[in-house]
Amino acid sequence: MSTGLLPPVTPDVLADAVEQLSARLRKKLDAAIAGCADRAAAAADGSVEVLFGEDATVTLRPGPSGTVTHADQAACTCLLAPRCLHRAAVLGAAPLADGEDDTCGAHAPVADEAAGPGAGPDTESGSDTGADPGEASPADSPANTGSGQPVEASARDPRRTTGAARDQAGAGPAEAGAPPVLTTAQVRAAEALWAAAAEALSAGVTAGGAVVQAELLRAAHTARLAGLPRAEAAALRVVRGLRAAREQSREQRLGDLTEAFRELLAGAASLSSGSADAGAAGSARRVYEQGGSLRVYGLCREPVLSATGYAGVTTHLIGSDGSGYTVSDVRPGGLARVKGAGSASVALGGAVLDHAGLARGGLRIVGATVSADGRLGAGRGVSATPLRGVDWSEEPAAALFARPVREAMAAVLADGAPGAGEPGGTQTHLLGCDVEVLGAAGDCVVVRVAGEGPLLRLRPAHLHPELPHAAGLRRIAQHPGLALRVLGRPDLDRAATLRPLAVGPVPGASATLRLPDGWKGRADLGYDRLQGEHFPGGTAGSPGSGPVATGPDPLADAPLWRVRRLLETGVAGGRRAVAEAGHGTDSASLVTRLTRAGLGGAAHLAEALTAEAGRRPRDAFGRLTDASADGYARAWLASAVHLVAAERSLVAWSWS
Repeated sequence: MSTGLLPPVTPDVLADAVEQLSARLRKKLDAAIAGCADRAAAAADGSVEVLFGEDATVTLRPGPSGTVTHADQAACTCLLAPRCLHRAAVLGAAPLADGEDDTCGAHAPVADEAAGPGAGPDTESGSDTGADPGEASPADSPANTGSGQPVEASARDPRRTTGAARDQAGAGPAEAGAPPVLTTAQVRAAEALWAAAAEALSAGVTAGGAVVQAELLRAAHTARLAGLPRAEAAALRVVRGLRAAREQSREQRLGDLTEAFRELLAGAASLSSGSADAGAAGSARRVYEQGGSLRVYGLCREPVLSATGYAGVTTHLIGSDGSGYTVSDVRPGGLARVKGAGSASVALGGAVLDHAGLARGGLRIVGATVSADGRLGAGRGVSATPLRGVDWSEEPAAALFARPVREAMAAVLADGAPGAGEPGGTQTHLLGCDVEVLGAAGDCVVVRVAGEGPLLRLRPAHLHPELPHAAGLRRIAQHPGLALRVLGRPDLDRAATLRPLAVGPVPGASATLRLPDGWKGRADLGYDRLQGEHFPGGTAGSPGSGPVATGPDPLADAPLWRVRRLLETGVAGGRRAVAEAGHGTDSASLVTRLTRAGLGGAAHLAEALTAEAGRRPRDAFGRLTDASADGYARAWLASAVHLVAAERSLVAWSWS
């Protein structure tokens, strides 16, 4: 369903409209929503009207921001208004508004809080090209301590918060040295969010219509008021995923919605338990710490093209001490904005460089402000002057390629990898290595890490056909034996897979890339197009050469995919579908295969999930004695969390 002319609507307005409906009208809501967008028409005064026959017209009058933020901005002419089906249907057909609610996710721009007079706004959206490479790193960060501590000590530790930051997040006072705790209101909001999420999971996509979504939106709004922006953002991602799945949108993948449910339930469970500290609540604004004077050097540019309508570029930098930083320019737009942003001026302290120049140059920054995820602020007190860039063979960049890949990958996994595998993430999750090209295998390039290292698969960081990532890798695959220096982001969902952002020649190698002097020894695969003249002669493979072996794939060989299919079945068909999957030979086969593969924990949790899904105790009159979805949601979450941990362990092994 295309939303067409309908303006975005804030979640609380939609939740209120659905809540006012009678039980009889709620049953008709999904059918009423179906044709609303097609009947929308723009009025001369800027409002949008939707006609329901001759007796009812719904009018939406968005505010200056273009969003319907108040109930009185949506009116209907029928006698039941505002408790009418027409008004709720139009609001349900409109897109959900982006706002502070999504700042902790990877789908909307973030608002930044100054860390003193030098901090300024940053329009980075976090990321996601189908991620959602989704989504980017979290926007949460500590409040300004005013201490002028080094970035390593303050901006990197999300647990360092001041009393002002705790108050902003809704946390109460805490003793000196003790971690801030959640307030009673926050715990109750998290409990309500857990209950709504459990009901939505139990319903699944098939029964997760507008009423179920509205309950989740109501709980999300309560979480926002209680100061839990990260939880609210997770809830909104689930609602958007349910909408897209029910509309059979081409951009929606069931695996993405399953992951969104896991993140929402895990976060709500942690918060509602009362064991989490206030840092787990997140922050609705990115906070910048004073970073003092910095020298940063460009590594590469990365295009950002989000499925939620944001586009631009992120330039990855490295400090003289090896710390990672980013400068981003991501705003609403499409492919044209991605291409233009790659050569747009860098809005940082009056610097005269553009992103193309910064990716191969450097900056000396005075009065720098840095967020917890390494993003550089552009406030009034920041000044920057250009520096000569460093080659990848020079320090500090050379350290990225000197570290063994197994050690570097272990560090990524140990860090929890927030945002790893997503565009726009911080340099901390970039991995560099020297490889030898073996050839093509399907849509990936098989390479071997220099020094008898593991086999890796190089896959495009972005799959959009207008971006040169895939074309560059296809050219590289045609040159077996080519020595290549690669900088990219590990794919944590695939065995031994790296998504390269930039490539360069290996120092001292004869069969390596020959790049123009202006490229400064590296090619940004998202912007620079590799040509035949950039490759040495004698390395091109013959047209008849077949695909090469990719080596063992522990993820593909393990029967964990059966657990994932069971979890996704629950998301698609709800509790009833999982209960059906637990009957007959399918369930026994699942448990047997997992047990034989040594995955006894996964087998036990999958068996417990199917049993809980089918547990519907009834009294002597056939009435349910326990209609709660709490037990089912906990069983589903336990299996989902175990699956992620097991898959990450296999991914770590594949890099050895």
